[in-house]
Amino acid sequence: MRPRIPLRKRLLVRLLVATVLIALCSVGATAWLAVETTTRAIKEEQGQDLADDMRILAQLSGYAATHPEWTGVAPTVRALSVKMGRRIALTTSDRTLIADSAPHGTSLPPRAAANVDPLHTDTYTEPGAQLSGLDPRVVGPYRLTAKERVQLAALAEERHACFARFGIDTTITMTPSGRPVLTDADGNDANDNVPAECADGKLNTPTATEGKALKNLITSSQPCLSREGVSFKIAYFGVDVFDKSLGSRYTTGGYNKLGSAADIRKAEACTDAARRAQLEPYVAPVAELFLGGGDTTAPRFDVSPANKAKVVGAAAAVLALTVLVTAVVATRLVRPLRALTEAAQQPPELHVRVPVRTRDETGILAEAFNDLTERRERMEAQRKAMVSDIAHELRSPLTNIRGWLEVTRDGFVEPDPALLGSLHEEAMVLQRVIDDLQDLAAADAGTLRLHREPVRVEDLVDQVVAAYRVSADTAGVALTGKADTFLWLDADPVRMRQVLGNLVSNALRHTPADGTVTLTAWREADTVVLTVTDTGSGIAPENLTHVFERFWRADQSRSRRTGGSGLGLSIVRDLVAAHHGTVEATSEPGAGSVFTLRLPNATAPEGG
Repeated sequence: MRPRIPLRKRLLVRLLVATVLIALCSVGATAWLAVETTTRAIKEEQGQDLADDMRILAQLSGYAATHPEWTGVAPTVRALSVKMGRRIALTTSDRTLIADSAPHGTSLPPRAAANVDPLHTDTYTEPGAQLSGLDPRVVGPYRLTAKERVQLAALAEERHACFARFGIDTTITMTPSGRPVLTDADGNDANDNVPAECADGKLNTPTATEGKALKNLITSSQPCLSREGVSFKIAYFGVDVFDKSLGSRYTTGGYNKLGSAADIRKAEACTDAARRAQLEPYVAPVAELFLGGGDTTAPRFDVSPANKAKVVGAAAAVLALTVLVTAVVATRLVRPLRALTEAAQQPPELHVRVPVRTRDETGILAEAFNDLTERRERMEAQRKAMVSDIAHELRSPLTNIRGWLEVTRDGFVEPDPALLGSLHEEAMVLQRVIDDLQDLAAADAGTLRLHREPVRVEDLVDQVVAAYRVSADTAGVALTGKADTFLWLDADPVRMRQVLGNLVSNALRHTPADGTVTLTAWREADTVVLTVTDTGSGIAPENLTHVFERFWRADQSRSRRTGGSGLGLSIVRDLVAAHHGTVEATSEPGAGSVFTLRLPNATAPEGG
């Protein structure tokens, strides 16, 4: 009874489980990748939108910082809208429209994206704006005249050259007011560490324009200082503190030399308020900025219940389809395997063959199984024939020996020398058959021992010709040998003489009187070729494939007159294979046969 395969070990179950796992992993990985990719895309789009918003705000803040009114801002708004691909609208605090890139009458978004106020900004419109709350481009009365700019530019070049003489690398940067500033490689103020030879004070001295504006600033801040109880008399000349927003060194930082920390904070607040009041006439009024939908809140990626149901349904459909396809494919795969298993479990004598229906791997396996079955059938037939042949080869001499011994024992025949010679000949036949069988058995088991040594081919040919000269002369056949000089083999000389002797003996038996048998040897590339050629009866084409089979004879009557034991050529084939060579036979009926051996060539030994 065929053993039952456990369910968990069945190929179909394993394929289904593997497919389900792969499908689940694929669906999960695809969903995760889709979510991650979508979320990343949304974040990138959001980040791009925020960056665009900041660029729009920075440009409009710059316009407000340099214009006292919004009158001419419409072209700027339209150009920005085209460049950014966004709707841009500006209104006053009471939602009176200033400029809009959308067609007239288009409603505004529900809320403003930002306020455009260069005097009170908390966004990064320009470097320094977040720290001071002022857009650095608001310069108002501190804007230098053309003449002052030329003078300061010359002084900046002198300071730059002086720094260079001391190995200090600086860059001249122009501030919005027109005052040049020297910065180091890190973008910091280079005037914080000025060599004594370069500290002439000219570059940092306020111009007439700046002096006038600073004087008004100090005057405007005095009422506030009085209300706060700060009794400082501030002189803007000689105070060495830098204010990047104004590009000079003479503002509120000087308080740290004149009072307590609390008084300094009060003084800075008063001065800051006075400065905003001073700059207010030079900037546009506060405006509200509307961008696109007006909502810059980060979008939140979420899946609705309906979409979740769609995702789950699609995943289930994919999974079901995968299982169905796998079941169909697996069934088609398993069916021929089951047929192979059932055929392999049949008794050997049935020789069952499996039908080949496909040309895939399973079909190739079925063909291989059928070939194996056929080979097994042939081997079984050969085994039976071999047993029969061995019995036949041993029965004949044993029967003769037994018969003569029995008649001699019964006194019917005297044991004369002729009888003893006949019995000895029959015993030698038995010995030869047994020796041949031993050689074949050793070759099959891989235990055939070879005693290799350098063998001169010319000597080998001469020895075989000399050994069979008498047999050839007795049969009336001309036996000749011819070999090229300097041919060597790495071989067992005894076994090689046995190989050539079997071939020559076989040729002599099948060659009639006045025929010839020729043993030749020559070199062909890295191979030594030996041939035994006869002018005998030849072999029929249909029999050439059987000449090296054991106990095969062309004469099916198995007469010893035309053949030996039927093992000689089989021994030749096995011995040549043991020497890593090949043997083949060609023949034409009535024209003789040629047996060709090809063996690896060996180098001559030293002194050989």
